[in-house]
Amino acid sequence: MEIGKQIKILRLEKNVKQEELAEYLGVSFQAVSKWETGASVPDIALLPRLAVFFGVTIDELFRMPNEAEFERIENMFWQERRINPETFEHAVKFLQNVLRDAPDNVRAYSCLAYLYNHRAHSDHETASGYAKKVLELAPDEKTGWVAFLEANNGVCGDEWYDNHFEVIRYFKDFLKKNPGNYQGLYAIIENLLADERYDEAVPYIEQIRTVAKNQQYEVYMSDVMFGRGETEKGLEYLNSAVEHYPDRWQSYCDRADRFRKLGRYEEALSDYEKCFTMQEAPRIWDGLASMAQVHELLGDLDSAIEDRKRIIKCLREEYNTVSGEGVEQHKREIERLKQMKLAEG
Repeated sequence: MEIGKQIKILRLEKNVKQEELAEYLGVSFQAVSKWETGASVPDIALLPRLAVFFGVTIDELFRMPNEAEFERIENMFWQERRINPETFEHAVKFLQNVLRDAPDNVRAYSCLAYLYNHRAHSDHETASGYAKKVLELAPDEKTGWVAFLEANNGVCGDEWYDNHFEVIRYFKDFLKKNPGNYQGLYAIIENLLADERYDEAVPYIEQIRTVAKNQQYEVYMSDVMFGRGETEKGLEYLNSAVEHYPDRWQSYCDRADRFRKLGRYEEALSDYEKCFTMQEAPRIWDGLASMAQVHELLGDLDSAIEDRKRIIKCLREEYNTVSGEGVEQHKREIERLKQMKLAEG
């Protein structure tokens, strides 16, 4: 952090004017103004007197206030593809210090979880690259196959390895302590359905029907029906979710996801488009990313590229985001798709 910003924060907290600080230090108030705007920095010889004036250590003159530090850390999750190890350790130390003084600080715990998940994702991306090289050089080498699947959260076909037993067990206990909690119900239903434990999922789906007055009950019941092989009943539930909640863009997104799994790609594309266009700004662009994948599956690379461009446009116009990993990942996808087009001739 620029020391000038910290000086301004400390000065305002102390409720003194630039002139008062300037008089104490024996400099002009213009000099203080330049420090605070970042046009210049105070002479190193002034640091001890600045620290005394504000009642802080010299180190604290260079330290961000908690709110600014939290915001800086949170921005890293979305802006950085990989976080520098020193920056990572600094953030962890800050958050641990916060928790030492405030053991119940939920924001600090959340940031720590996101930080380590971010690093894990970055490490998996790196691991994936190495695993691909193994598979290129030795296609029958099992170590490359295992490493690639693990790095990309792929299914390996081993029921013991692929199941979500631990997650389900955790949320069963969580819901005993937090009955009717929507997030807990959402998590356990999703994981039970993923493991094809349909009978176990239904009681939780019945609970979410009363907790959330939205399309979720019918969407989940469609998943149960599809899983049991009752496709027509599944479609009935799926369509009724949209009929009962036509003003919720989430209804169309949920139906699009299921249409996609059923191979009904054109219907999926129509619903993804609907769910994006009916939102108010700032819109969630996940549907456009799904459209890009569907268009790529259909071999329509031009449309997939256009979908990615629309995401970048949405980030720029509705989130004021023009740089960082949030934008760069879609630029990389556009470049990959262009290379695919060239390879196809």
